[in-house]
Amino acid sequence: MESSESVTLYGWFRSSCSWRVRIALAWKGIKYENIPVSLQKGQQHSQEFLAKNPLGQVPALCIDGFVLTQSVAILEYLEETRPNNPLLPKEPKSRAQVRRIVETIVSGIQPHQNLPGLDIPPGTPDEWKLAWSKEWAQMHIKKGFAALEQMLKESPGKYCVGDQVSLADVCLLPQVYNAKMLHVDLTPYPNIVRNNEELIKLEAFKSSHPRSQPDWVDEGHGINQEV
Repeated sequence: MESSESVTLYGWFRSSCSWRVRIALAWKGIKYENIPVSLQKGQQHSQEFLAKNPLGQVPALCIDGFVLTQSVAILEYLEETRPNNPLLPKEPKSRAQVRRIVETIVSGIQPHQNLPGLDIPPGTPDEWKLAWSKEWAQMHIKKGFAALEQMLKESPGKYCVGDQVSLADVCLLPQVYNAKMLHVDLTPYPNIVRNNEELIKLEAFKSSHPRSQPDWVDEGHGINQEV
């Protein structure tokens, strides 16, 4: 199903979930309007945005006359309605391998980077919150990357699953960026590093990079354009 209606993405430059959707839109050649929603400024809690996503989370994609939220649901919808430049293999085993990697990242790793998900007692000083959240995130990234490294060994190729770019790659690149931002040593994960280096060569992955977004702000993390 194709639609001539305009497509609008509400997201934030540094949001992993928003970045995944930007990659898929670019990969499939879908033109869209990018409307920034600053999580730092709390714009996700505005009445205007809550009308689009009552959870107050980015991304939200206005497409085909309705609003779709949750990055994986958006990715699956784009794949089903815009089958050009597919992001899922045809063979069932490979599709399952792709979805396994996707779930490992979006459910097993990325949520642990979010401060609201941590059970930190009220009144804890901000510097303690940040220190604990960083340590917590690093621990779960390392655990998740160890699992991902093994999965990549089981599906050798240029990208995460064989030689075809897939939803697994769409999710991997933003997660590696987050790992670097948190100063995680990637030396133990050579397959992840190799795949990441291949992905950032692709235009859809480069153009969707946080630095290329209209709301980009240099936060001083020392992360280069090449993630």
